[in-house]
Amino acid sequence: MTVVACPTCGKKVEWTPANKYRPFCSERCKQIDLGAWAEEKYTIPGASSNDPQDDKPTDD
Repeated sequence: MTVVACPTCGKKVEWTPANKYRPFCSERCKQIDLGAWAEEKYTIPGASSNDPQDDKPTDD
């Protein structure tokens, strides 16, 4: 049996099909994490662009 830490609260969680919230320990921790994504608290770093075209405003 594999045991992991809940990404939100750190509680130890069994990684089994019986745990429908895995890797989270509960629906609450799952929703907290989803809310953090929705508020853009997590970002994926990317390469910065040196293209001058990226600095021009668009005509939207």
